[in-house]
Amino acid sequence: MGIDFFEVSINMVKIILIFFAMIQTVPVLVWLERRGSAFIQNRLGPNRVGPLGLTQLLADAVKFFFKQEFVPGGARRALFYSAPVLALVPAAIALGAIPLSLPVYIEAFESSGRLFGPYRFAMQGYEIGVGIVFILGISSLATYSVLMAGWSSGNKYSLMGALRASAQMISYELSLGLSLVGCLLIYGTFDLNEIVSLQTGPLLFSFFGKVQEGLAFLPNWGVFYQPLGALLFFVATFAECHRLPFDLPEAEGELVAGFHTEYSGVKMLLFFIGEYGHMIVSSALLVVFFFGGYDIPWFSNWIVSSCHRLGLEFGLGLSLVSLAISLIFLLSFLLKVALTLWIFIWIRWSLPRFRYDQLMNLGWKKMLPWALFNTVLTAIALLISQIGKGV
Repeated sequence: MGIDFFEVSINMVKIILIFFAMIQTVPVLVWLERRGSAFIQNRLGPNRVGPLGLTQLLADAVKFFFKQEFVPGGARRALFYSAPVLALVPAAIALGAIPLSLPVYIEAFESSGRLFGPYRFAMQGYEIGVGIVFILGISSLATYSVLMAGWSSGNKYSLMGALRASAQMISYELSLGLSLVGCLLIYGTFDLNEIVSLQTGPLLFSFFGKVQEGLAFLPNWGVFYQPLGALLFFVATFAECHRLPFDLPEAEGELVAGFHTEYSGVKMLLFFIGEYGHMIVSSALLVVFFFGGYDIPWFSNWIVSSCHRLGLEFGLGLSLVSLAISLIFLLSFLLKVALTLWIFIWIRWSLPRFRYDQLMNLGWKKMLPWALFNTVLTAIALLISQIGKGV
């Protein structure tokens, strides 16, 4: 966490800010989903409470907090209360391990007769060398919250929804994990910061030991190396997040509301935040692996050099220049994630729900073989690219 009180304090504040940022983003996404679906379906959407219906979010929060807390008579209370918390925690922990921007460097300074610094603060909750392994492992724990909610409710609809959700998540996690293996083979690392740095610059690739520059006008993003992997990952995240067209665990026409049928009030709100939290994590991972992370194509090096030059001209220290650079790249990352989240919403209101047998058939008979094929194809392509180098 740090070597002194100042560094420990800043790192703790980062973790808290990332957690609250995720929670505060959820109401915005809910409003955007309501307005977006209304736009798609030629309706008005929320427009009564506040300008453009923005304070409808506050009204919903008040409703959730003051709604009656109902617990079924046959419920297992300990598990019933634990499930919503477990739905929220994995998304929050996983989001903290994703790099949001370039690190901020703080110059050494003196305070109370003591010298502090210099410091390097990563723009993420915590740096982990095996970031993607950690994130996938933590995210998979959300399955337990679904099982706990369905079984502890004492409701047959809830139990059926939980069984659907667990079977669905297991089948699509295989495809989701394998869709990233191709990227890991190419980048040769599990470190998300290093994966982002490897995607800077123009698109250059090696073929029979010779560097090809014919596509140098494109950014060096993972989607151009792994288009099939990007597509498989994107589709798998819909099933992971229980979003249409794969929201079978919550199919209202069949299972009332699925595994959270018996939940209300704050407990229902925690499930809600957990679902949107997993959407944010999935979108962030898609951006990190396939769209350059916080990289700004063709402008990254220019922005860094310009900020340093302007900082020297105006007498700004390294700390302020580094903070400005980090904020610019943070904005780039957030814009990419926001666009991906909008696509999540757009698809929900554009495609019909799959039948459950269609869903499982797609996961096991289509996506899993294609993910394996993509992994093998990537390995063969890497081998061919090294032949001319004598490896």
